Amino acid sequence: MKFGCAIKTVLLCALGLLAASLPARELPPLVPPPQPVVIPVPAAQTLPNGLTVLVLERHTLPVVTLNLAIKAGAEADPPGLPGAAQLVASLLDEGTEDRGAQQIAEAIDDAGGSIDVGAEWDDSYASLSVLSDHTQLAFNLLSDMAIHPAFSAEEVKRIRKQTLSALDILRHDPGYLADTLFERMVFWGTPYSHPANGVEESIRRITSRDLRRFHDTYYRPSNAALVVVGDIASSQAFALARQFFGGWKASPRSPAVKVLPNRRGSPPASANHPNGQAARQVVVIDDPAAVQTEIRIGNTAIRRASPDYAALTVANQVLGGPAVNLLFSVLRSRHGLVYGASSDIVSYRNGGAWEAKTSTRTAQTSKAVELILDQMKNLRDRSLSSMDLSMAQDYLIGHMALDFESSQEVAQQLLELLVYNLPLDYWSHFPGEVRGLTRDEVRMATRRYLDPQHSVIVLVGNAQDFKDNLKSLGNVRIIPMANVDLASATLERPETQIATTDSTRHK
Repeated sequence: MKFGCAIKTVLLCALGLLAASLPARELPPLVPPPQPVVIPVPAAQTLPNGLTVLVLERHTLPVVTLNLAIKAGAEADPPGLPGAAQLVASLLDEGTEDRGAQQIAEAIDDAGGSIDVGAEWDDSYASLSVLSDHTQLAFNLLSDMAIHPAFSAEEVKRIRKQTLSALDILRHDPGYLADTLFERMVFWGTPYSHPANGVEESIRRITSRDLRRFHDTYYRPSNAALVVVGDIASSQAFALARQFFGGWKASPRSPAVKVLPNRRGSPPASANHPNGQAARQVVVIDDPAAVQTEIRIGNTAIRRASPDYAALTVANQVLGGPAVNLLFSVLRSRHGLVYGASSDIVSYRNGGAWEAKTSTRTAQTSKAVELILDQMKNLRDRSLSSMDLSMAQDYLIGHMALDFESSQEVAQQLLELLVYNLPLDYWSHFPGEVRGLTRDEVRMATRRYLDPQHSVIVLVGNAQDFKDNLKSLGNVRIIPMANVDLASATLERPETQIATTDSTRHK
């Protein structure tokens, strides 16, 4: 007995020594909830001519960023001239009444700066960043470009040629076609339902006079906002704004800025539907050469200033936001159908949409569509778990800091507040609003705005291999890729135009 006990003791000691020699198992450290980034409220002034000026001092780097926004973008494109807003903005740095395009480029380069111009749906913008010792030059250049663009025939011709070349490439890009057609369908009857970049016919028709008329109508100080961020004192920024923008007046030729109506209507009816409108709209662009299908599914949702924006942002984070989400987990991890899957809350000044997007192998198109609709339905019909809610809140709050890293990013975020008529302390309160949401509040907002039974489904791919499997989804309309006309009320070119174009191409 004593000998047996001694053996046991030796074995236990040996095991103890062995365990002590092994590295301790490392458990993940406890991570506290992310702390919201502190966003100072900018100083604000309104000049006598109506221009709103915001200034936020950031003295960490010797850089100053100026961002000028006009509260009119692609939604203000004249009827029949989609792409006008984008062309106007693209020409701002291509010459003024006193400076040529080369002079502008050289001045910015000598100042160690960068420039960006363009048009979104609700605004047109020009952004200029320079080293802080060239701040006065930046105000001078930006005001000259915004107030006195030349729209010279030579530059208009050159930009038109570039735009037409880009559109010719995009016409054969399945992702672009899916995105643009989805917006056409989901925003049908509103100013957001046309190709923001324009189409070939409209770009060819737009003249210098059309561009000047757009500029005179919308580029007005009372319809604009200037944001200054960086290594500059507020007093100096306001003084420079008065010096270079204070004399900006509306053109005597310009009419009052009109507010475009937020019309509602039905997309082109799916074929053979007795009532002219299906509960679910399914449109397929048939590309026989495609080996995969671009998929877009969604429905109308909220404008940017909606009180439900925070709740839907949390719900979208769970459905298809960055990091872990339902769509990726099911489509990629569980079924191996896609490389990536996501969803977005697209919110504009007068409308919005909730959109899921992915691409998959042609043969798996119908299965991927059904799985997306299932995840939308599941999210709509059930409450989030406490873990899902907490993870979404943590991600959104923690990620905010990345949106305010550079002066350019800060300026863009501040301009968003002005464009969408949000309070200047909005971002200071947003983390608390997100953190304070309950599961019931998120579910109620989700049920109010996520509606897979009445969704728009856009597919771009080889329809022959999956069209028969789509009949259960609703009325399906198939448009050959060669016939697509994104600006047409029917979404298709007339047969005579198709025949003419084809015959011209074969010559």
